[in-house]
Amino acid sequence: MNPDKPVSKMNQKRFVFSMLPLMASALFIIIFNLCVKTPFLYSSNLQNHPSPKQFSLLIGILTRADNYDRRHFLRLLYGIQSPPFAQIDIKFVFCNLTKQEQRVLISLEILRFNDIIILNCFENMNNGKTYTYFSSLPQILSQSYDYVMKADDDVYLRLLPLALSLQPLPRTDLYYGFVIPCQSMNPFVSYMSGMGFVLSWDLVEWIADSDIPRNDTFGPEDKLVGRWFNAGQKARNRFSNKPAMYDYPGTNGRCSHELIPDTIAVHRLKRWDQWLAVIRYFNVTKELKSSKLYHGLDF
Repeated sequence: MNPDKPVSKMNQKRFVFSMLPLMASALFIIIFNLCVKTPFLYSSNLQNHPSPKQFSLLIGILTRADNYDRRHFLRLLYGIQSPPFAQIDIKFVFCNLTKQEQRVLISLEILRFNDIIILNCFENMNNGKTYTYFSSLPQILSQSYDYVMKADDDVYLRLLPLALSLQPLPRTDLYYGFVIPCQSMNPFVSYMSGMGFVLSWDLVEWIADSDIPRNDTFGPEDKLVGRWFNAGQKARNRFSNKPAMYDYPGTNGRCSHELIPDTIAVHRLKRWDQWLAVIRYFNVTKELKSSKLYHGLDF
């Protein structure tokens, strides 16, 4: 083409059409680079727009700093459970560390799992640990939850049935669990077992602010929680989920019964053979696919 000669409209059109394949190729390369070479741009967008959750639940498992094996085991059990309609966060809760080895090993756990809460207290059973747990949460958490649970480290929780049972319940003034005494079916008589009970967030805030629990922290802690609510005329929405929550068969009289399909919580799992029986009964490893990598794995 002669640059000094005027270009006709027909030649301009021919030039544009001749360039279309090259433009399309360039566009394809750009899209390929975005979608294939830098997929994180899209995965991060998906992570920023997760599926909507109907409610949130924090489960605090009260344990001791030295119980490393138990924490790792529970991480395995709870790490493969994820109800799609509820945000469930699990934290391991204990009091101040007392040994240098704890500070090193637990620092590694925090770096790897970020699932530990260390309270400002001395390790105890009936001297205020439960009060310190609930009363500290509004100050130390970066977010609030619809519900907060206190659970033992010898209980197996099935998160989907738990979430399904909470789904239709009130989000305020709620006190949920396994009512004691064992034979009672009345959630107002008298308090929820320490195996695992759930409070709505407004009750957690009340515990943090009220003088009633603050001045009554020594004694059987789960029983104290029921006493606080009675004294403060709180927890008007109470729910006892029997028989779905119970103690392992043969371990605690009328609080125990045989394993059942609709289980939410099994308590008093003190020995590995008990844990194994529970894992087998609920077929916890059913999602495991056969592979040549797993020689001789016969569950």
